[in-house]
Amino acid sequence: MRKALRGVLSLAMLIGAVGATGTSAGAATAAIPAVEQAGGTTSAANASTEDIKDRILAIPGMSLIEEKPVSGYRFFVLEYTQPIDHRKPSRGTFQQRITLLHKDTSRPTVFYTGGYNVSTSAGRSEPTRIVDGNQVSLEYRFFTPSRPEPADWSKLDIWQAASDQHRVFTALKKIYDRNWLSTGGSKGGMTATYYERFYPKDMDGVVAYVAPNDVWNKEDSAYDRFFAKVGTKDCRDRLNGVQREALIRRAPLEAKYEAYAAENGYTFTTVGSLDRAYEAVVMDYVWAFWQYSKVADCAALPADAGAATDQEIWDSVDGISGFSAYADQGLERYTPYYYQAGTQLGSPDIKQPWLGDLSRYGYQPPRNFVPRSIPMTFQPFAMLDVDTWVTHHADRMMYVYGENDPWGAERFRIGKGARDSYVYTAPGANHGANVAGLVADESAEATATILRWAGVAPAAVAADPAKAKALAPYDKRLDKQDAQLNRERSLRP
Repeated sequence: MRKALRGVLSLAMLIGAVGATGTSAGAATAAIPAVEQAGGTTSAANASTEDIKDRILAIPGMSLIEEKPVSGYRFFVLEYTQPIDHRKPSRGTFQQRITLLHKDTSRPTVFYTGGYNVSTSAGRSEPTRIVDGNQVSLEYRFFTPSRPEPADWSKLDIWQAASDQHRVFTALKKIYDRNWLSTGGSKGGMTATYYERFYPKDMDGVVAYVAPNDVWNKEDSAYDRFFAKVGTKDCRDRLNGVQREALIRRAPLEAKYEAYAAENGYTFTTVGSLDRAYEAVVMDYVWAFWQYSKVADCAALPADAGAATDQEIWDSVDGISGFSAYADQGLERYTPYYYQAGTQLGSPDIKQPWLGDLSRYGYQPPRNFVPRSIPMTFQPFAMLDVDTWVTHHADRMMYVYGENDPWGAERFRIGKGARDSYVYTAPGANHGANVAGLVADESAEATATILRWAGVAPAAVAADPAKAKALAPYDKRLDKQDAQLNRERSLRP
């Protein structure tokens, strides 16, 4: 994805002995449990009386980290033994973190992927609330602690990650045997798409939110067209003015940055220098604003950037882009993302002509944000393959985008070969776009489709989709904005 990202995957047969559940992350010699045994020895006759935790832990390779109390559910934090390389499973394993929000085995299940770390606090994705179902959430491979040790970074790709999902689904489907939907936002929406591309028979539907689709990494003019017209002219002028001033005043603001870094223990070995990190943050400013803010937020921006104080320019850039983003300490957690952006996913670029010759480095590539000890080679046809498949073969796939979200400038589109698939745009929405934010008739239509895919559409909704609504009531503890949209001040999808 984007450079700065910079809020804002032929499964081989797995053969081996059981007993790897207690291994630590990355145990290179642990055996892979056979997927065929995932249901344990529980029979259909006694399954209804056996505790759900016992049934889950009877899956070979599954272990419990903890169970947390959640009203109306049971919430488990788990680890599952996965092969480092699904093509050669005998070459070692690692422990992948999973959470399971259990409601009832008679309900549908939503498979959520954020594309990054998984939260160990209970939360529901929008589809989970709509279908009133269970939710399985998976941490993306190589995000700690779900990282092999030592890490062979060549095994971090979209097919391997999709195969992780396939094994988890295959294991849990024996317990949760009703319909399954996959979902995710941003990089999670991409992840759900790649899973469907490689394992199209697993899910009964896909709901992908704000999923970028950088098909041709070197052709990014769609973003330039987006920034030329997004929002209002006054808002664009305010943003451009602050960004210009941040580069014009590089010397005094970098002095402030140096003091800020010293106070917080920040270093800049990966990106190369404080100057490169400073400019990367400033170059993100306009993109980050539209990713996470709305037109109404423009009123808080300096109306005359030239007359603003250094502190006002600093505060605006820090509040929107975040000066910690390109320090080593800010980059380390997201090394797997930048690695993928520089090897398969691609990374958007924009010209930002209002900056003239003030930029020294331009939009820096993902290579600059990954330690040089990790080799990277870009695969130019990985995204073309996925895009072509979605365009011509999508079946029961839904995409939801925000009108004012930069990531939607390059998006997935549905072609003539697709079946029962849809692309929606939420008016005025940013990177947090969802089904509820669509215009009323489209929101009802999308909700009815999700209920139908999950196999739980009430008769009244089947007769009249306009009557569709979420089956579970809103819960402020569980239904906060998707945390995996990475609302941290940097431009990651």
